[in-house]
Amino acid sequence: MEKSIGTIQTKLPGTGTSIFATMSQMAAENHAVNLSQGFPDFPVSEELIDRVYHYMKAGMNQYAPMQGVETLRQAISKMFADKYGVTYNADTEINITAGATQALFTAISAFIKEGDEAIIFEPAYDCYAPAITLSGGQVKYSKLQFPDFSINWDELLRMINHRTRLIIINSPQNPTGSVLGREDMERLEKLTHNTDIIILSDEVYEHLIFDGMKHQSSCLFPELAQRTLVIGSFGKTFHATGWKTGFVLAPEKLMAEFRKVHQFVVFTSNTPVQYAIADFIGNKENYLHLGAFYQKKRDLFSKGLENSRFKILPTHGTYFQLLDYSGISDKSEMDFARWLVEEHKIAAIPVAPFYQNHDENKVLRFCFAKKEETLRKATKILSDI
Repeated sequence: MEKSIGTIQTKLPGTGTSIFATMSQMAAENHAVNLSQGFPDFPVSEELIDRVYHYMKAGMNQYAPMQGVETLRQAISKMFADKYGVTYNADTEINITAGATQALFTAISAFIKEGDEAIIFEPAYDCYAPAITLSGGQVKYSKLQFPDFSINWDELLRMINHRTRLIIINSPQNPTGSVLGREDMERLEKLTHNTDIIILSDEVYEHLIFDGMKHQSSCLFPELAQRTLVIGSFGKTFHATGWKTGFVLAPEKLMAEFRKVHQFVVFTSNTPVQYAIADFIGNKENYLHLGAFYQKKRDLFSKGLENSRFKILPTHGTYFQLLDYSGISDKSEMDFARWLVEEHKIAAIPVAPFYQNHDENKVLRFCFAKKEETLRKATKILSDI
């Protein structure tokens, strides 16, 4: 008979299955249109797939260097130089990762120690807080101001103290679709001046920005950039979330610490995919027009809801749209999301789980990274409610 190991002390009390897995499972069980989890239902570029196959056939199937394939690091350096006019050294300031979530976890692990505080803005993407907790840090929550989800700068100023080690920003922001402006970034730069605070800038939706707005990357602000790790994702950019390929940009001093942890978390990531993406981003046309591509989908989705009972909240980036259902029901967000799946066969994500206290604003998040036929079907269902 096996011996019992006794009581297991969990390091993440209160943490269960993610809302993404929960809603996607409900969508599958109810044969619903799935606008919950953030993944496209249209194909990856054939050209990009062909490049992956090319490198597989060419034998590029063994471990890549720990920091990533050199040609991809050089291509990323050129992409940022072309788009933002900033230069990151391909050897010492760029690292390829197994997706953005791994990059975020590794960065948090590298810099947060017991007793440190890290500030995140809620509603927050769900991987930030657990990684901070696992590293022995304390999560401090600054609530974005509803309904435009702007930063409360007075509150943020009060939260910063000598234990503040890390501030995580996310723009364009998941789940809200809000975007930080130049004034926001300048205020953050000023607020962290002469401190030891590190900025973790989650910019995985950098190319998915609408309405003529410009992405204010942390790399554009020289003093801020010196304390910032910028996180990017090719999965989001090229509709290939299952490839789990991301990257980190950081000054050499910060990157050296990141790599100390990275080598033991995952060491490296998919080799032929890295070579293929290096070729693909060599052509600017493969990423410069993504904002217009997704804005067309956003506009199709919102136009299809013009005569619905839902209130459309502004979204200026990502591929998510928040809908306010307060004019339809008094149900909680989770109950309303469950009702939509079971009774109307359409799945969305409640925003309440992105808050530590599950704040209720009666809004759901819908993913519009879908084929036109999927979006038209979805808007028909929602408009008939």
